[in-house]
Amino acid sequence: MRLTFQHVFRSRQLIRVCLILLVFAPVQLGGQPLPDRPGGSRPVALTKPRIAPLPEAQWTDDHKQRIAKFLPAGARPGNSFRTLLHVPELVDRTMTLYNYVTEGSSLAPRIRELLALRTAWLHGSDVVWRERVPFARKAGLTDDEIRKIAQGPSAAGWDAFEANLLRMADQLFRNSFVNDSVHAMMASRYDTCNVMDAGVTVADVASLALLYNTLGVQPDQAPAADRMPMDVAYRVDVPARETITLKEPRAVPLPGPGANNPRTFNLCPKLAAARNGSGYVNQISMLGKTGRARHRELLILRIGWNSQSEYEWSEHVGPVGGARKMDVPIERVTMGPDAPGWDPYEANLLRFVDELYRDSVVSDRTWNALKQQYDDRLMIDATITAANYRMVSLALNILGVQSNPGEEKLPAVPSR
Repeated sequence: MRLTFQHVFRSRQLIRVCLILLVFAPVQLGGQPLPDRPGGSRPVALTKPRIAPLPEAQWTDDHKQRIAKFLPAGARPGNSFRTLLHVPELVDRTMTLYNYVTEGSSLAPRIRELLALRTAWLHGSDVVWRERVPFARKAGLTDDEIRKIAQGPSAAGWDAFEANLLRMADQLFRNSFVNDSVHAMMASRYDTCNVMDAGVTVADVASLALLYNTLGVQPDQAPAADRMPMDVAYRVDVPARETITLKEPRAVPLPGPGANNPRTFNLCPKLAAARNGSGYVNQISMLGKTGRARHRELLILRIGWNSQSEYEWSEHVGPVGGARKMDVPIERVTMGPDAPGWDPYEANLLRFVDELYRDSVVSDRTWNALKQQYDDRLMIDATITAANYRMVSLALNILGVQSNPGEEKLPAVPSR
């Protein structure tokens, strides 16, 4: 066939159109840039509850049993506990671990309160701050030291080891990870269970702060000296995250069959027995019981992606969450709520996670968007899903828990 002038002309036009498309088409290879990290600005607390604490007139025997089980004898439940009472099974799953990290862990009481208060400060949770200050004083922290917790690890006068623990809390909050130098200093004095308990204390208090912030739990009345010092400048200054996924675990799992997660935490049986929040999300939550398992996995995968937690990601893409089998658009999850192709409601689910991760609270706009389909129970369950798996991500990342053989790895994320 002989090429004519028209053939050549049309070919050149086609090439020109293809080049234009290549220049202007968005490139979406692998994961997309992560949302802004937490800590860029002070979290803004809600001034009224989104879900009011359960009135005493509505307490059933189930509610009273939880109060007797999880609170000291004669103690009156505050706003946070009475909000959780809307879902008694959630009380079981949250308070078991919370009571462990604040009362039963291997750490000294002073260290528990140091970590809990720093985490409350980072997340802007005056609810948790006011709850923990009386316990901090009992543990020997002075009013000056309590204020210095808000000022952070660079405040003058900290013991070097305690300053390092505050840096650990800051790095987990900001980077979802702890760099080698901070971990090495912890490990120089702490055994494996001490290190686990320190990381899980930060992770668990973080999850409760996110839950309380987003549900709009209001702080209980407290003396001025017990309130979070808002006159302290909000500053989170940490180095860059050294790596996304450690090549070797920091805590070597117990030998034997089974997944790496339980074999790692079973190194510390008391901690392992207290860690049961994920059971609520995956077995009890109404997201699963009302045919919204796809929504649940979107929430989990997005918080795992934001936290760059490979183990969590691999388990919920695969054998635990089954997102691939549900035809969840896995690659699109990495691109975020503004990627083309999302159903508007699912885009708002991802936006819900991004705001909770970045701002430590969800905006009214996004909350109200989900309320178009979710009742109060589903809103609680959506919030604890994201908050619980934020906790899981932090705990897995600090310990370097390795994904199980044959499971999907995190997609690559472009450098920022």
